[in-house]
Amino acid sequence: MSAPSTTPRGPRRFGWPKRVFSQVLLMQLAIVTGVTVLATGLFLAPLSAQLDDQAMRRALAIAQSTAAQPQIADSLVSTDPTPDGPVQTAAERIRRSTGAEYVVVMDRRGVRWSHTDVSRIGDVVSTDPSSALAGRSVMEIDSGTLGRSARGKVPLLDGADRVVGAVSVGIAYDSVRARLLAVIPVLLAYAGGALAVGALAAYLISRRLQRQTHDLAFSDIAALLTEREAMLHSIREGVVALDRAGRIRLLNDEAQRLLGLGPDAAGKPLEEALGEGRTADVLAGRVVGEDLVTVRGSRVLLANRMPTDDGGAVATLRDRTELEYLGRELDSTRGLIDALRAQDHEHANRLHTLLGLLELEMHDDATEFVTEVVGVHRATSEQVTEKVHDPLLAALLVGKATVAAERGVALRMAPGALLPDRLVDPRGLVTVLGNLVDNALDAAAGSADARIEVGLRAEGRTVVLRVRDSGPGVPAGDHESIFTEGWSTKELPAHGRRGLGLPLVRRLAERQGGSVTVSGSCEGGAVFTVVLPEALREPGAPDEPEQPGRPPVAAPATTSGGTL
Repeated sequence: MSAPSTTPRGPRRFGWPKRVFSQVLLMQLAIVTGVTVLATGLFLAPLSAQLDDQAMRRALAIAQSTAAQPQIADSLVSTDPTPDGPVQTAAERIRRSTGAEYVVVMDRRGVRWSHTDVSRIGDVVSTDPSSALAGRSVMEIDSGTLGRSARGKVPLLDGADRVVGAVSVGIAYDSVRARLLAVIPVLLAYAGGALAVGALAAYLISRRLQRQTHDLAFSDIAALLTEREAMLHSIREGVVALDRAGRIRLLNDEAQRLLGLGPDAAGKPLEEALGEGRTADVLAGRVVGEDLVTVRGSRVLLANRMPTDDGGAVATLRDRTELEYLGRELDSTRGLIDALRAQDHEHANRLHTLLGLLELEMHDDATEFVTEVVGVHRATSEQVTEKVHDPLLAALLVGKATVAAERGVALRMAPGALLPDRLVDPRGLVTVLGNLVDNALDAAAGSADARIEVGLRAEGRTVVLRVRDSGPGVPAGDHESIFTEGWSTKELPAHGRRGLGLPLVRRLAERQGGSVTVSGSCEGGAVFTVVLPEALREPGAPDEPEQPGRPPVAAPATTSGGTL
């Protein structure tokens, strides 16, 4: 069995603590202690000088009051300096009554006529009296035969205002120092109280900071902030943080892209950055719910909002544009599948009829029957292409006519409709026309004499699109509501969202500087009118390149059977 290690361990080092609570507490205690010591020192330094000045002024005042007594000057002139003389007697009386260290009266030669030590009477003073004998008052702190003292010296005048001597009064400097030392404990008591209050406040602040930071170290907080920034700007979901006043506090890169804002939007009020509309209402919390649908520009967004403890909120945005396009294409595909299924039965019936005519050797009737069927399809295509020269719009109308026919709705072109092949944004117009025809088809289906009329005409460079249906129409009070995201009278489709087609139509029209309105028809139903200025290129202008990033619009199938 090996012996235990006897390697000596070095002294334990107490480094700087890592927790925010401990660091803040130590820093605040150090600051409070330093401020207390500094304040105490700054207070004591002038206090000492102030006490010295008070002592010198007191000594000078006693000397002046002594020199103002005329009997002392008279006795100085008329008597000799003796221990029991009148000058000594008066000086001692004044010294005892004022508490001074000494009261010395001297003649013009500097010979003492009074002193606390009577043996020194008749001797020359130990300090220079020339200033006082010259008629000037003196205040000083000096050392003499009685030690260090605060002194005041004044000239002694006779009745004729002649200098006959001087008076020197001293206050022991030890008494001044004693006063200062007596004040220091009180100052230290106040400083200690201030230090205790500061330490308690530092502790409470540190405890609050500890709760708010979850007792993390500064390095951990810095790492979390770095990770948060990286996470916010890397996720593919828009994040918008708002403060309690409704100002944008944070906006990640995806939110800037989805909302069409720049980095300078941070700090601005929500309405100022986004403008009025449903998007601002959803983010501000004026519209409540989960997965709220809103349209921003040409994008369909899903928004969720979560309030925060400080009165603000964090909103997340998801781009549903692609999914909406796919959902609409799915709806269109399902409609085409239903139409093709019906067409399959119709074609089967026609083939059976043709087969019967051939078996009955009714060849002329068979030829006439085939010519009639083919002629209907050719007439449909020719009627569309004669009035609509853009291939995408023509294909859309032929396909919609087929779907409408299978649902018992007649789709026809309005008289005077004519649109040249000079569209600036044909895909955008396909989206607008497709949504309006779909809504008209849903409204007209099942009505008496069900029909849809589509009008397309050019007025200069402006395109005017009008879609009329024979449905129940739109109440006057809902003419604006129908363009609000989420508003719909239809059942939910398979992909779970309705009320986006008309808002998208309005957004696309407004993006091109146009407008969309709805009105009633004298024959019943609703009339949607879209005006798109600058939608046509000048004659002879080259085709513009296809705009990148826009979701493709599938051209509908051109199955036969439509009515135009």
